[in-house]
Amino acid sequence: MIPGWFDGTHLLGTRCTSCQAVFFPPHHGFCRDPRCEGEELVEERLSRRGTVWSYTNACYPPPAPFVSAEPYVPVTLAAVELERERIVVLGQVKGLAVEDLRVGMELELTQGTLADGPSVWMWGPPR
Repeated sequence: MIPGWFDGTHLLGTRCTSCQAVFFPPHHGFCRDPRCEGEELVEERLSRRGTVWSYTNACYPPPAPFVSAEPYVPVTLAAVELERERIVVLGQVKGLAVEDLRVGMELELTQGTLADGPSVWMWGPPR
């Protein structure tokens, strides 16, 4: 798991206390919105659900140094717009193939294990 990005049930982000902009991954020090001069960002658990903004599949293994399963199994990826925050977060899809996805359909945050072992956030069908 990437420390500070995902706690097993929620993605972790930050919100600017000046303009209320939300960021993922979490960021500290200054607001990334170029129109804002805010410097106070607070940690926040992000929405668990969102809608598919875009999706694709990766039919070829990633180049080194990334580790992929042997034999390689294609993975499906989705860019999901979070329900409350209205930001888009990319993640691997679990339990659905690329043929099952449609722009605008609802997905829910879940977790899974990558080929080299780490547990990460993924998107899956709502429970």
